[in-house]
Amino acid sequence: MKLIFTILAFSIISIQAWAQPIVVTNTLTPAQLVNGVLLGSGVTAFNITINGAPGLANTPIGNMGYFTNSNPSFPIDSGLVLTTGNAIGAMGPNLATSSTNNLPATALVSTDPSLMDIAAGTVQNGIVLEFDFIPTGDTLFFNYMFGSDEYPEFSPSTYNDAFGLFLWGPGIAGPFVQAGYPNGGANIAVIPGGIPVTINNVGDASNTNYYVFNEAVSTPTYGDAIQYDGTTVLLTASADVQCNQLYHIKLAIANVGDQAYDSGVFLQAGSFNSDAVDVTVATVSGDTTIVEGCTYADFIFTRPEAQMNDTLIINYTITGNAIEGVDYNNMINPITFLPGVDTVILNLTPIQDNIVEGFESVTITVQLINPCGDTILSSGTIYIGEGPIININEPDTIVQCANNNILLAVSASGGYGPYDFTWTSSTGINLSTNDSITVGVSQNGTVEYYITAVDNCNFSYTDTVTVTMNQTLAIDTVYTFPSSCQPTGAVSGVASGITGVPLYQWTGPGPGGSIDASVWQTLPSGWYYLSVTDNVCQVFDSGFVDILNPPIADFTAIPNNGCSPLDVAVINNSLNGTTYNWNFGNGQTQSVTNTNSLTTTYTNATATQYTIQLIVLQGLLCSDTAYALVTLDICGCNDPAALNYNVNATVNDGSCTYPIPPSPEVHAPNVFTPNGDLNNDEFFLTWKNLSSLQLTILNRWGNVLFDVKSSDLLLSNPTWDGSSGGKDANDGVYTYKYIAIGLNGEELIGHGFLHLVRH
Repeated sequence: MKLIFTILAFSIISIQAWAQPIVVTNTLTPAQLVNGVLLGSGVTAFNITINGAPGLANTPIGNMGYFTNSNPSFPIDSGLVLTTGNAIGAMGPNLATSSTNNLPATALVSTDPSLMDIAAGTVQNGIVLEFDFIPTGDTLFFNYMFGSDEYPEFSPSTYNDAFGLFLWGPGIAGPFVQAGYPNGGANIAVIPGGIPVTINNVGDASNTNYYVFNEAVSTPTYGDAIQYDGTTVLLTASADVQCNQLYHIKLAIANVGDQAYDSGVFLQAGSFNSDAVDVTVATVSGDTTIVEGCTYADFIFTRPEAQMNDTLIINYTITGNAIEGVDYNNMINPITFLPGVDTVILNLTPIQDNIVEGFESVTITVQLINPCGDTILSSGTIYIGEGPIININEPDTIVQCANNNILLAVSASGGYGPYDFTWTSSTGINLSTNDSITVGVSQNGTVEYYITAVDNCNFSYTDTVTVTMNQTLAIDTVYTFPSSCQPTGAVSGVASGITGVPLYQWTGPGPGGSIDASVWQTLPSGWYYLSVTDNVCQVFDSGFVDILNPPIADFTAIPNNGCSPLDVAVINNSLNGTTYNWNFGNGQTQSVTNTNSLTTTYTNATATQYTIQLIVLQGLLCSDTAYALVTLDICGCNDPAALNYNVNATVNDGSCTYPIPPSPEVHAPNVFTPNGDLNNDEFFLTWKNLSSLQLTILNRWGNVLFDVKSSDLLLSNPTWDGSSGGKDANDGVYTYKYIAIGLNGEELIGHGFLHLVRH
């Protein structure tokens, strides 16, 4: 019986799975790999040989190596790898569907009969690792995976690469021969049914429930951890042994049929155990401290698979200065393993009491006696602490000059990372959620920003970051002197607080566009910009050079709209000009030296708009411009129905004339014969020059038999078929009436008699 008790302390952390290959090193000797990597508790090894040669035990062998793994897709974290080629050839990613890496492989000294027996073929190359050991328990087991690039193309085939784990000693019997063990040995690297682990026995075509496909052309199952195209699942080899007796074991792997396409076996570190009772204490996170209100610990009790068929009850003791039920939750004691269960997990959650107590301890102790009569005692301790004090490392920045690009970057420590940050202004405005921020300062003094760090346990701390501006350089005064239309203006600046030798620079519309001096003369009107730079800073200011008595363009167009031809007078209201350049927009221009009014005529066949432009000049350098818009209409008859319709007319001048419509006419027959002979079967009126007609039929008693009005006589002229209410009217005399409206609006009203004759 074997019990493993593990303490897992959990922090709230984010785990990311990267597609990383395993790392294999083949610099360790076989003796170092067996004793330091493969063997777990309860096993003592000696007489280590490689391919039957004791001297090779202390020499690194290319076929075997130590591997580590950080890829969560691959089920073994670390261990010993044995291969038919170079051990480093087992490293991923799986870039080839058939890989061979024979150098520097160590060939078998001779064909190994045990391997040849399970492979049913000729052993070509590989490695045989053998050693003696004495177990301290009654069960031996270890975890392994067999993989190969023979998969899947040569499974099954004559290239039946094989792995065997052959065991000899008391209580072991089988067909495999080893000197000193007359009962023979057994291969314990088998799947259920005693089937040896070989290419042909486990693969795409046989015992597929023990096979994992990992070929490069698909998405590799192991996330590029290893090179091999396929492996077995994680298997366990086990055997019943006798305490403190001598046993011999052989781990052998080889190519069969040829030396191409590597195969290998991954043996889990520390998994070669004897089933002695052992208690180990471990923390998965590497940290034995948990925090009130944040983290917790899982106590994981594990027993070996060989004991899973029995019920096992374990009592443990809890000690330490933390109080159960007060500082943490009540724990179940004892714990019970039911048949088929190999793991029991107890959770320890600290209770947040907001009392400063320092670190408090919880110690779990288990005492068991193994089947060999040895007492096994082991314990583990978890520490409970209060929430941490978070420290923020922040810069308090001092600048010598106004700056809009000041970087403030902070970091946090003392809590449980990662940290979330929030920047806030002194007025409470949220600025950023990064660990850095860019700010600006424009005047002397101190500006405060608040930075809050929140760790993964939601503990927080707020600190203040200050930005201080201590600028001495300043522009005290900017003088400007106005200019006439001849450049007579000037600018001047005075700075103070200068460090070193200053550089003055003016820029603007003056001669050359700039000058390196504090004074600039003979300038036209406009904006001018000054910069002063000393040894530590640069400052800016500006000034506007005004203009004396500039020309002002102003005029009025009277009228500004009318019918073609249109005479327009322009009244010049301009000031301070010496020359007046007119452009009337109709092809006429005029340049004068006075402000007298001018007249121009606009004529066009279609309506349009004209822009009048006046440029007032005062010498060559000063001018001003004014505009006015004149709208020209075409006056006439704009009614399409009129005889004198003008398609270009935009204004109706009342001149439209119209045709006189003819007078309306209506005629009625006095007899009709609705007898179905298609001749005079309907009664209707004939008409001329009508816009609408209403026809009414009455019998001799004045009853209305038919009454229809139409305003579209060409398509629907009122017509009586000699019936009323769905029945034929009798022969006789009837009265008709009509109301007609002529095209000229004249109304005609008439009546008469008609004879209805059917026979």
